[in-house]
Amino acid sequence: MNARTAHPAHPLRIVAVSGGLQRPSRSAALAEHLLDLIADEVPCEQRLVDVGQLAPMFAGAVGRSQLPEAMERELAAVEQADVLVVATPVYRGSYPGLFKHFFDFVGQDALIDKPVLLAATGGSERHALVIDHQLRPLFSFFQARTLPLGVYATDKDFVDYRLRDDALINRASLAVQRALPLLPWARHAQASRAGVVALA
Repeated sequence: MNARTAHPAHPLRIVAVSGGLQRPSRSAALAEHLLDLIADEVPCEQRLVDVGQLAPMFAGAVGRSQLPEAMERELAAVEQADVLVVATPVYRGSYPGLFKHFFDFVGQDALIDKPVLLAATGGSERHALVIDHQLRPLFSFFQARTLPLGVYATDKDFVDYRLRDDALINRASLAVQRALPLLPWARHAQASRAGVVALA
């Protein structure tokens, strides 16, 4: 075990990217729910990158050098994250073009081995395979480490843009629990917590 794993220098940096193009957004709500679940388990710093809100800054750009400083900060947050949570709506069988365009600016080697928890929202269950058929291949290109369970939600799973379906809430919790053993710092935090309990 290396020093970085055994003694984390800072809380886990978890960045969620929401591909929702409107606010309020079910994709953003799902991303924030997953962020909160992780925060319940390990000390972390949370950040939400909202593609819809950023769109005016990058929609017409064709190179990263054309982006404003504020956009560069958001890209740097994604690249420097310890863990990514990615949630996107599905439009006409795929993720939105602006969601893909955002990741076109991310450094090709910046996500190597980075854990990524995948999630998506859609109007019906017909789009549920977007996680495995489109999101996993995208992050495989970046050589990221997509986590075992994805979370897919439909419109009926929300009430006032909050998760209300018990099956979905349980799925989200399971996805996070399955992810935690793959996060070295999370293992350290859980072991430390277990030691405190044992001594109590």
